[in-house]
Amino acid sequence: MPELLARVKGLLRRASPERLATVLTYGDIELDREKRRVARSGRPIDLGPTEYRLLEFFLEHPGRVFSREQLLDSVWGRDIYIDERTVDVHIGRLRKLLNPGREQDPIRTVRGAGYALDDRFAKVEQ
Repeated sequence: MPELLARVKGLLRRASPERLATVLTYGDIELDREKRRVARSGRPIDLGPTEYRLLEFFLEHPGRVFSREQLLDSVWGRDIYIDERTVDVHIGRLRKLLNPGREQDPIRTVRGAGYALDDRFAKVEQ
């Protein structure tokens, strides 16, 4: 069994290393999975559990656009029924916490499609 687990982890590491990374970084946003802490430009940000999972999901898939339904399935789970507009509320809360001043908003709204972590954000900040 330990060998099987090691092989599966190796395959995951090669296929999608962001899923196994303990620290996810994008632009000036840093998410530490072990400590469950988020910082932007070195400033700590206190996120609720849902906003944390939402940001973590976006950091695992930067630049990719997700519909509300896809976000509900991935962040909240498939077995729970929540109105799709709940995603809008949590995106708004996440934006408010990530952008307290005049900082650039890393979350892009794609009309008629959904939300994405803006790929232009990483290029400007790095």
